Amino acid sequence: MEWVLAEALLSQSWDPRVLLGALCRGEASAERVETLCFLLQRLEDEEARGGCGRGALPEAAREVAAGYLVPLLRGLRGRPAGGSDPGPPARQRRRVLRAAGAALRSCARLAGGSQLAAALAEEALRDLLAGGPAPGAEAAVEVLAAVGPCLRPREDGPLLERVAQAALALALAADGDGGEAGPAEDAAALAAGRLLPALGQCGGAALRAVWDGLGAAGAPPGPGRVGPQLLVLSALAERLLPEPGADRDPRTREEGPDARRCWRFWRTVQAGLAQAQDALTRKRARYLLQRAVEVSAELGARCACGPQEGNGPSLFWWSEKKKDELLKFWENYILIMETLEGNQIHVIKPVLPKLNSLFEYAVSEENGNWLFHPSWHMCIYKRMFESENKILTKEGVLHFLELYETKVLPFSPEFSEFIIGPLMDALSESSLYSRSPGQLIGSGSPLGLKLQKFLVTYISLLPEEIKSSFLLKCIQKMSSRHWCAIPILFLSKALANVPRCKALGIEALLALRDVLQCTMITHQILLRGAAQCYLLQTAMNLVDVEKVSLSDISTFLMCLRQEESLGRGTSLWTELCDWLRVNENCFRRASDCSCVGLPETSSLNAYVKNLVQEYMKSPALERENCFMPDWFEAKLIAMMVLLAVDVEGMKSQYSEKRRTQNVLRIFLDPLLESLMKLGTNAYMPLLKTDRCLQLLVKLLHTCMLKGSSTQDDEVFTLLQNFVMSTAESISEFILRRLTMNELSSVSDLDRCHLYLMVLTELINLHLKVGWKRGSPIWRVISPLKNASIRHLQEMDHGQEPTLGTQVQRVISMAALATVCEATDRTPELQLGSLEAGPTERFLSALPLNHTLQKPHAEEESSLCEESSSSQGWGKIVAQYIHDQWVCLSFLLKKYHTLIPTSEGEILEPILPAVQMPVRTLQAALEALTVLPSDQVLPVFHCMKILVPKLLTSSESLCVESFDMAWKIISALSNTQLVFWSNLKAFVQFVFDTKVLTTAAKIKGQAYFKIKEIMYKIIEMSAIKTGVFNTLISYCCKSWIVSASNVSQVSLSTAKNYSELVLEACIFGTVFRRDQRLIQDVQTYIENLGHDCAANTVIENTKREDHYVRICAVKFLCLLDGSNMSHKLFVEDLAIKLLDKDELVSKSRTRYYVNSQQHRVKNRIWQALLVILPRFDQNFLNRIIDRIFRAGFINNQASIKYFIEWIIILILHKFPQFLPKFWDCFSYGEENLKTSICTFLSVLSHLDIITQNVPEKKPILKQAFIIVLQWCFSHNFSIRLYALVALKKIWSMCKTWHVEEFDALTSVIESSLSQVENMPGAGNAKKNWQRIQEHFFFETFHPLKDYCLETIFYILPRLSGLVEDEWIAIGKFTRFTDIPLDSGFQWYLSPTQLCERKPGDWAQQDIGSNSGEADDQSEWTDVQKKIIPWKNNVPDLDLELVFQDRVAKLGKSISRLIVVASLIDKPTNLGGLCRTCEVFGASALTVGSLQCTRDKQFQCLSVSAEQWLPLVEVRPPQLIDFLQQKKSEGYTVIGVEQTARSVDLTQYSFPERSLLLLGNEREGIPANLIQQLDVCVEIPQQGIIRSLNVHVSGALLIWEYTRQQLLKHGDTES
Repeated sequence: MEWVLAEALLSQSWDPRVLLGALCRGEASAERVETLCFLLQRLEDEEARGGCGRGALPEAAREVAAGYLVPLLRGLRGRPAGGSDPGPPARQRRRVLRAAGAALRSCARLAGGSQLAAALAEEALRDLLAGGPAPGAEAAVEVLAAVGPCLRPREDGPLLERVAQAALALALAADGDGGEAGPAEDAAALAAGRLLPALGQCGGAALRAVWDGLGAAGAPPGPGRVGPQLLVLSALAERLLPEPGADRDPRTREEGPDARRCWRFWRTVQAGLAQAQDALTRKRARYLLQRAVEVSAELGARCACGPQEGNGPSLFWWSEKKKDELLKFWENYILIMETLEGNQIHVIKPVLPKLNSLFEYAVSEENGNWLFHPSWHMCIYKRMFESENKILTKEGVLHFLELYETKVLPFSPEFSEFIIGPLMDALSESSLYSRSPGQLIGSGSPLGLKLQKFLVTYISLLPEEIKSSFLLKCIQKMSSRHWCAIPILFLSKALANVPRCKALGIEALLALRDVLQCTMITHQILLRGAAQCYLLQTAMNLVDVEKVSLSDISTFLMCLRQEESLGRGTSLWTELCDWLRVNENCFRRASDCSCVGLPETSSLNAYVKNLVQEYMKSPALERENCFMPDWFEAKLIAMMVLLAVDVEGMKSQYSEKRRTQNVLRIFLDPLLESLMKLGTNAYMPLLKTDRCLQLLVKLLHTCMLKGSSTQDDEVFTLLQNFVMSTAESISEFILRRLTMNELSSVSDLDRCHLYLMVLTELINLHLKVGWKRGSPIWRVISPLKNASIRHLQEMDHGQEPTLGTQVQRVISMAALATVCEATDRTPELQLGSLEAGPTERFLSALPLNHTLQKPHAEEESSLCEESSSSQGWGKIVAQYIHDQWVCLSFLLKKYHTLIPTSEGEILEPILPAVQMPVRTLQAALEALTVLPSDQVLPVFHCMKILVPKLLTSSESLCVESFDMAWKIISALSNTQLVFWSNLKAFVQFVFDTKVLTTAAKIKGQAYFKIKEIMYKIIEMSAIKTGVFNTLISYCCKSWIVSASNVSQVSLSTAKNYSELVLEACIFGTVFRRDQRLIQDVQTYIENLGHDCAANTVIENTKREDHYVRICAVKFLCLLDGSNMSHKLFVEDLAIKLLDKDELVSKSRTRYYVNSQQHRVKNRIWQALLVILPRFDQNFLNRIIDRIFRAGFINNQASIKYFIEWIIILILHKFPQFLPKFWDCFSYGEENLKTSICTFLSVLSHLDIITQNVPEKKPILKQAFIIVLQWCFSHNFSIRLYALVALKKIWSMCKTWHVEEFDALTSVIESSLSQVENMPGAGNAKKNWQRIQEHFFFETFHPLKDYCLETIFYILPRLSGLVEDEWIAIGKFTRFTDIPLDSGFQWYLSPTQLCERKPGDWAQQDIGSNSGEADDQSEWTDVQKKIIPWKNNVPDLDLELVFQDRVAKLGKSISRLIVVASLIDKPTNLGGLCRTCEVFGASALTVGSLQCTRDKQFQCLSVSAEQWLPLVEVRPPQLIDFLQQKKSEGYTVIGVEQTARSVDLTQYSFPERSLLLLGNEREGIPANLIQQLDVCVEIPQQGIIRSLNVHVSGALLIWEYTRQQLLKHGDTES
């Protein structure tokens, strides 16, 4: 068309001046400038052919350029671009720019010579370098792109160079992160896409300037800059790569750059492949790689590009001899990189084997060297590691870790850097360590095990000079970020298994210490402890002992927590001792160690002896420092002393035993000497006494063996004897310090705590060796008690309190509390008489919760006294009140028999706190409001004694105490140390047997409050694992005193709280994926046993959810059916279990495998199976119909097995119920078609049922007649079950010679034979074989397999239940809170059932009609895209506002509002947007309008957001939004399955409908469900539990639209 237009103009006049002048007049529209461009191009062609007007053309072209085009372009440079949005003005402007540039190029060519082109280029270059607004740069680029090719390479070389440099700078200044484009980015893209290729045509100076500019940066570009560089490189690819055939005649080709030989080019390409965030940049990188390979293949010449680093493998090379192998390598490589763009594992997985072939190509078979640089392979892995798809990331990590399993790769520094960088970054993701499908819980993470194998292999193959630096960097990487517990655990375990080598020095040891600090962040104690164990093993295996000193080692060991990992007596402690023994003379020695007095020279012994001596030295000029020294040094010395002694014990195992004693004596001589002088040397420095006692405490704590008895421990016995020899001196010192007013400052309270701790340890030691009345401790207790009482009495005279007197008061109360606790633990300290002495009377008369008045600061001038702030003094007062309640708890426990059941019985009480319990309980409530949560334990202990006494007379006060205590418990976090002790004390006083009995008897407020708290505890267990365990364990233990007399225990009280046992039987939450992963790893660590020292040190608290059910089941196993109270309890529980089953069944007609409903029903029938032997015939007569009814319900396979098993056991024990069983086959067809398989399965075990029946023939006849009928069912599954039962019954008929069926013998046997020998290999034959091999029919024996293992482990495993529901029998045996009788023998299954594996046949209620599907007619329609003509509007209407859009487009609008604010995924939102627009919804609400900018949203919405009103309603605003719409007459409809949801096919949508869609994972929150007017449920027939939220929404939107169309159609007709 352009050509015709130009011809038409030329036909009017051949005078170019006239034509061009006419076009240059008037408004400069895009059409006018384009027409001018077409005419100039036509004139240019005529000029080339020698046409007319040749002489006038150059002058005319110069006039047009100078008089029209240049002013036009100048005007466009200053005009705004119209913003970042390319609206109509911006598009028109760009159109004019493009046409004017092309016209200017024609003018420059027509003008002849390069003067005009050079002048225009100079002017445009000045504008470009001036750095004006983006539109000006864009115009300047257009001018330069137009006139650049007209410049002469030689004469205009400097100008071309400057233009090229400016163009490159502009192109590289673009934003490389793939974000939204703006004017500056448009100018940069124009420079790269138009100007640089145009300059590239000039060759020579311009191309060299661009190439030099690209290489000037030096290092490869970072992720943010790689995009612009690749944009430039791809634009100039044809110029930067040699042209095939051009080098045949070197004279015809100017020598230019060859990008293939530049390492920087390849590093940029690799950065684009691996690091680029946007797909377009990665595509450009693949294009450059593919183009370089194609060029190399066509040229065929040898080419090589070495790395920057020196003598490594080439980054790229080509050889004609290896052409086929090279082409294959790069073809596979590019294929893999293109496939990874799909980001879908099912697409990528088939391509991964090609990655293995890349390694085969990359390593030379001759010398084992790299043929290709390994960085190319690392690009693939890095791309996989950074994928949004975590499954793909995991697949990539696993593939990388498997590299050394089948091949040995040459060493490469880049490979090592990749491991320490991207690989370790990927390994920090916890979800990668999840179990594989089908893998047992506790079997270990496949990725963790592969990581260990990989690191061991890789580090073993590293050169010795490299190994040290690699390990150091690896450990430093572990300390450089906050790792989750699971990744750091498996990394530590992998490092611990690296073979021993001397690779780490002091720097690495410090890095390991930093890693240890990282492990302390997690709240998972077992994982934390295990990681510490492995890090210590890493240090022992890899540290070069000649580079570190014992001081470095001891400081490192102090970072380990002894209570979590390095406990004395563990395998880790023994391993550490052995390591120290082997290397003790190899450590870097310290110059100040002395070994005088030791049996032989030993660096370890000398170091420890020196440590103790330095520790015990007094400072040269000590000022009496009131602050206690830090415990760190005492802890370090205690640990090193015991390590050294145990090392010595290892060496002297087969020599004299006195050696250990001598060494310990030498170490502790300075300490013992000082301790002996404590009682007599009143002038010993305070700092020294503190240090002595701190070391004594730490020695005793550290010396305790973990996991075994201390009785046989020689070291502990020696230490005990040493301490006992100093006990008298220590006791006298403590007595003096506590009673002689020597402690008078706030900081002395810490010292008091130390003294009382030492006193407690001495009491414990005396208890172990045997308490003697004249022992030093005995002589101290009474004076300490009397002096403390005297101090407390003296200070009650109303004088103005001073700091010293108040501190002494706190100390005296703390001493009394310690004496009371010791007396409570030590019966020998009690006088044996219940008569109240002065001490008891004083304690009972103490004003409870009496707060200490804050004293005036009288010693502020003292250097050592800290200011007693309000907060600090508050803690002191809290401790004082706490100690009061400790004393009162002792008093109440001792005199509990004197506590009256109500006030007013005693006029003049001798012990007011004991004999006035109401006042004391009120004080306890007051104390709970005052004390912090970590100080309330003694108050709970007092309440435990008081509440049972007062529940009848003061019920409301007791209920108030329940409430107050529960508020404290519920406010605590389960990660706080005090939570579990407080919870245990709370449960013990609220659920005390006496409290439960009294509350149940009076059935008042307390009874219902206890029930309320019980359900709150169960609810809390969902978020605080282990809470319910505490409750059920305590209640079951208190209800059953001991296993020996369990049959005599009455459960009349328990019957009133059977809901507790019911909830325990069905308890278990469905954990989130991250919680389940933590539990899996914890189980794996526990399964390691003593190999991991953390298992020995850390007590197994049995807080898993499984232990709740285990406790309940073991409790039920102990019940005796002959005991009436037991019998009534069991029957009541059974009724409640059946009620619960019916309730769950009614709540949802269809539930899905492993859903919460499935799990609860499964647990119900497991519990019923456990208590089934306790049922008698009378009780079964009441519930048998309900059990049969349960068989008619549409159940999952595992539940069907349990129901069938129970029916079989009932009929076996009580054949009287067989008539009712036969009646089950007579129900209506609607019932039977969903459940007949259950009852047919029962008949397949007819031999067990009739085992105790003397006359079997009538039963066989009845069974035979029934089964034969069902063998002719239309349903294939029913026929299969019937044939299995028929085969069993027929074999029994032949055994018992049932003559009535002789006539049918040939028919039955031929039919069975035909089924057995079914021809072909179709589904029918396979299914017959599968069902016969199914465990329930082939192996399962209902009587022999009746045991806990089958019920809770084997059957759930075989029936396809998720592993969370498998309870291994080992957990039953490990749970010893409730022991079973020695005669209890049905733990394990004696049959081969435990060896079976899950089959691929699953019981089905409704047959699948396999092989009987109806023929479906073929579809004859083809897919057709429909674009309504009314919607096909021009681009100019895109700016219409939403309100006018509907009218403008001519769309029919509905009154449907779709609310998608809860939906997270952009893909779902984009699809919904498209669906709403297609069906004419009035609006779509989203959580944030930012989602419309997401590429995934735009990909699925295909511009629907431009035609549909979108409203932003954030989730917190939804309630207000819904209420507002309700007020406007809208019906709020939720897409959710609830108990009252309406079937979609039955629901009629109002015209004003608001459709609320739930979140992808959680659905609609509970608070929003309350706002719904109706819930609509989509009917489902399959197994999968739910539809995608976009699909669900689309179905309801279409159903609404369909109904509205029908209504409008009816109205119009």
